[in-house]
Amino acid sequence: MCQHQPPCPTADSADREAARLVAHHPEQGWSLLCNGVLLFEDTGELLPDGQIIAPHRPLRIVTAA
Repeated sequence: MCQHQPPCPTADSADREAARLVAHHPEQGWSLLCNGVLLFEDTGELLPDGQIIAPHRPLRIVTAA
């Protein structure tokens, strides 16, 4: 699918979010990556095979002063 050199990470690789953007629609809250992954603004993902990756935002750590 990817024609870039070096090729973008595949949809099943751990670094799949590093693929290049093909389409970006911030008004709708999603982006399509070169590897076919739909990336949502809440950090959830939809892989080309239909697998859903739940949102995985980093947790904020609050420290006591």
